Amino acid sequence: MLRVLAADDEAPALEELTYLLRRHPRIEHVKAARDAAEALREIGRMIKSGERLDAVFLDICMPALDGLDFARLAAGFADPPAIVFVTAHDEFAVTAFEFGAVDYLLKPIDPDRLSEAVRRVDEAVHRDTTPPEPEADEVIPVELGGRTRLISRADVTHAETHGDYIRLHTADGSYLLRMPLAVLAERWQAAGFIRIHRKTLVAAAHITELRFEEGRVLLEIGDRLLPVSRRHTREVRDLLIRRFRQRPEPPDE
Repeated sequence: MLRVLAADDEAPALEELTYLLRRHPRIEHVKAARDAAEALREIGRMIKSGERLDAVFLDICMPALDGLDFARLAAGFADPPAIVFVTAHDEFAVTAFEFGAVDYLLKPIDPDRLSEAVRRVDEAVHRDTTPPEPEADEVIPVELGGRTRLISRADVTHAETHGDYIRLHTADGSYLLRMPLAVLAERWQAAGFIRIHRKTLVAAAHITELRFEEGRVLLEIGDRLLPVSRRHTREVRDLLIRRFRQRPEPPDE
């Protein structure tokens, strides 16, 4: 069972958030704070009294100390809580991922999405810290000028539908593979490939930037900008959250 803290400077939003959290069967205790500064004071009090805090659900745009400032300061605790941002603004998503947020919810809060965020918090709090075994690479036979060539899956940046074929893109060129994209997406999911459009599959390891432009979401892969469909935006955002949380710490100088 989880013990969480909710923080928002808007009273109606805070009431709704705490109400939804208290209804969730995986949460046993919810504290409320009217801004990020009060949330930090509450965490300090809980640490002194030996109380456990598993996660903080908080807004980003708050006066004085905003949610990102809070996340930066909270990371300095010996046992920092998981962070879930709950905001009306999607333009902070990339920065939030860099701070290691477990999830990023948009207002108005969808109860089903909140349940998914709670599941992610539960998973993060209780996850096994043993590093996973690296996914074995795969060699793919592709067609090139009437001949068959073998390429490594690790070299594939993205794949796009091309008639009855899939076109696999690498830094050296592109190659045709006769297979439905849906089959390839399922086959390569564990290797970090994600569907961003009904016609496009990308390798998370090759994503260099996530952009928000005029209501659209774009992924930068090498010198290409690939559009993310509205249907797949949440899945892309969730994948990036997992990537940033699993990123190893840089070695000390």
